[in-house]
Amino acid sequence: MRKSIVLALPLALCGLAFAAQAQTPAKLAAQAKISMTQARGIALHAVPGKIVKQELEKESGGSGLRYSFDIKAGKDTREVGVDAVTGKLLENSLDNNDAD
Repeated sequence: MRKSIVLALPLALCGLAFAAQAQTPAKLAAQAKISMTQARGIALHAVPGKIVKQELEKESGGSGLRYSFDIKAGKDTREVGVDAVTGKLLENSLDNNDAD
């Protein structure tokens, strides 16, 4: 019985640490200085096409908060990242792995 308690404690602590780091989309949006609409405009200016996926996420680089877009441009799909605090373009890379 003691062995199972010793094993369960680290797992419980890891779960608490993960829950503390997870943020809801509303909390992330509250931290953003630019809106999703503004970020879409920045992304589409960099890569004209059709946005097929969009999200606001915590990720390294820039302020650590970014809008990420998958944009279908011709036969290619590009991943475009826009800093949600500064509006700076962080990424513009070919991403045909997720193309449908």
